[in-house]
Amino acid sequence: MTALAATFGFYSCGDDDPTPPIPEPNIVEVAAANASFTTLVTAVQTAGLVPTLSGTGPFTVFAPTNEAFGRFLTDNNLTANQLLAADNLDDILTYHVVAGEVPASAVTAGKVTTVATTPFYVSVAPNNDIWINGNSKIIQTDVNASNGVIHVLDYVITAPTQNIAEIAVAASTAAAPQFTQLVAALTRANLVSAFTGGFDDNFTVFAPTDAAFADLYVALGVSGINEVDLETLTAVLQYHVVPARAFSQDLREGASLPTLLTGSNLTVNLANLKINDSGLVPTALNIHGTNGVIHAIDKVLLPG
Repeated sequence: MTALAATFGFYSCGDDDPTPPIPEPNIVEVAAANASFTTLVTAVQTAGLVPTLSGTGPFTVFAPTNEAFGRFLTDNNLTANQLLAADNLDDILTYHVVAGEVPASAVTAGKVTTVATTPFYVSVAPNNDIWINGNSKIIQTDVNASNGVIHVLDYVITAPTQNIAEIAVAASTAAAPQFTQLVAALTRANLVSAFTGGFDDNFTVFAPTDAAFADLYVALGVSGINEVDLETLTAVLQYHVVPARAFSQDLREGASLPTLLTGSNLTVNLANLKINDSGLVPTALNIHGTNGVIHAIDKVLLPG
């Protein structure tokens, strides 16, 4: 009886003390276990963000792969060491983090506030691909962790630091200048200040190239922007601006876009990559500013 009681007691204790479950890894641990995120993990460690992203959260992390970082470094003529030594590394990384857990099913187009406090902008393309700031696509969703969720990106996202006016002026004075005539037109029409806002403003500018303006001068029989009637010039410039932030992925076939020229709309022709009869320049789309986005076009748009 004593032996049986001892045996029964042993098994009873075992039943009351089962093996504890293995805890689910947190966001940093999930990323560290994936060979595609070695650059991201190194950056998070260098920026001292491991304790934060290992905390209770929850967080949603938009995580660039190693290949995404590689393309970003090449495009910006940077080395990995230069990126890791950057003063704004913390800001770059936290720009990829949103407070709260947002599964793919809850992602919608529009403005999203990040942990870095500056917003990014989500677009849903006609084929339902999800893009951020017009240049980074989500290629995998809903990688779960104990303190949130990871969505995988094919490019590093960065917050814009210049407004539309500053971008255009900088392009006009670059080594290979562009938009020189657009800047001259905006200056003559006293419209530069209208495009110097921040994230609370939302414009889409269809920006004619210098070649587009040259063709216009020939058609009008003038030698330059100063010979164009000022009232006409102002109306033409307003016709190139949509009062909304529309990345190329936000455009829809046949859509009619209201402009700053009251009563005059633009028509989207995605099949031929055109706005009205002007072609969108594929290599110069989604130029992102604090107050909106620029798309280059190859012909000046004239109101009907």
